[in-house]
Amino acid sequence: MRSVIVWPVVLAVAIAGMLAGLAGQSQTPRQVDLVVTGGTVVTVDATHRVLADGAVAISGADIVAVDTAEAIRRQFRGADTIDATGTVVMPGLVNTHTHAPMSLFRGLADDLALMDWLNNYIFPAEAKMVSPEFVRAGTRLAALEMIQSGTTTYADMYYFEEEIAKETRAAGLRGVLGQTIIQFPVADAKTPADGLKRAEAFINEFKGDALITPAVAPHALYTLDGPTLKAARDLSRRYNVPTLIHLAETRDEVKTAQERLFPSGVAYLDSLGFFGPGVLAAHGIYVSEPEMAVLKSKGVGVSHNPESNMKLASGTAPVTAYLRAGVALGLGTDGAASNNDLDMFEAMRMASLLQKLQTSDPRVVNAQTAIDMATIGGARAMGMDKQIGSLEPGKRADLIVVGMSAARQTPVYDPVSHLVYVTRGDDVQTTIVNGKPLMRDRKMLTLDEAAIIREARGWAEKVRAAVTPQKKAN
Repeated sequence: MRSVIVWPVVLAVAIAGMLAGLAGQSQTPRQVDLVVTGGTVVTVDATHRVLADGAVAISGADIVAVDTAEAIRRQFRGADTIDATGTVVMPGLVNTHTHAPMSLFRGLADDLALMDWLNNYIFPAEAKMVSPEFVRAGTRLAALEMIQSGTTTYADMYYFEEEIAKETRAAGLRGVLGQTIIQFPVADAKTPADGLKRAEAFINEFKGDALITPAVAPHALYTLDGPTLKAARDLSRRYNVPTLIHLAETRDEVKTAQERLFPSGVAYLDSLGFFGPGVLAAHGIYVSEPEMAVLKSKGVGVSHNPESNMKLASGTAPVTAYLRAGVALGLGTDGAASNNDLDMFEAMRMASLLQKLQTSDPRVVNAQTAIDMATIGGARAMGMDKQIGSLEPGKRADLIVVGMSAARQTPVYDPVSHLVYVTRGDDVQTTIVNGKPLMRDRKMLTLDEAAIIREARGWAEKVRAAVTPQKKAN
């Protein structure tokens, strides 16, 4: 009788022991490369989760988990840990329109309208100064500024784009980089055909790169004829790479389209069969709501550049209408020659405030919408929202740590609001791309800050000697 009673007890004890052992094994933390923990995590995921005491676990180039700090601590052990207590952890910012080397033209010619600025100052300056060496130095300066202000991915249009790609990759940034095609002779191509050949070679050199997405960048309809625009787009389609273009930036551009017997730039490009997935159009100011429906239906992304548009008095993009139409809309700074910086926090703030002023409605483009435009919206506009733009498992580990301890930022009631209406680029403490810290606690890890600034000042002396801009009196 006793044996009948004892046997089930022994079996139960054994099973309990096995289960306890399995439970202990399941609770053994998984080794990962990096854990960022203790900060307020603004995920920008589909539900806009904000974790007051959150953490992000990173393995290699990927995010493996986003949860509370306690949950991450139970599940993961980092080979390296970043203590983000008292900060905000958020997705890296996505700058959807730049001309990186033009950072060396910062402040060269200000307080001018776009066509005057371009034709009488910038194009002549570029004709005298642009070279592979100039492009490398300007890109290094731009990369330094972007890393220090929290941009982790940027879209670019310029010349000698292969040099920009090399410097971008060396800095550790992610780039969608477009070789510019333009009608007149420029530093790297005497004809549009030369530009197209360079673009094809650029694509072949960088296609498949972990950080660089090569693109074709026909400059604009006012600097290109129809056959060249079509050829540039055909090249993009042939290699399945993005197309970057300026679109509807000024009324002068609308006039150019009308001279070609079309009511607008959108109508003209659509007539060429130009639009489709992979096209990223910068500015999009003079676009009607029916034309927005065309852009939406064709899968075109739009880059809104509020500071450049205001400074050049180009106009105000109809952002609220774009958002209503469901167009993939991101934010850009434009080049530092027309902004005059690459700070995406300023772009967020200006995007929000400008629309409130324009519509006389303080509720439009609220803080969350502005952050969305600077992160997941920009990723969506570039067709990269499955990889970047939010903090979610399976996405690339592109994130930033933003300080919140300055007098200017005290007190913090709403971290999302604070990021848009208070924060500046120099509040960024740590920038991580593809799981690799590029800056940590404001210390640059991939670039020599002092050498880059010294080099840029040397180039400024050369620019000053070669180009003497004559600013118009007020």
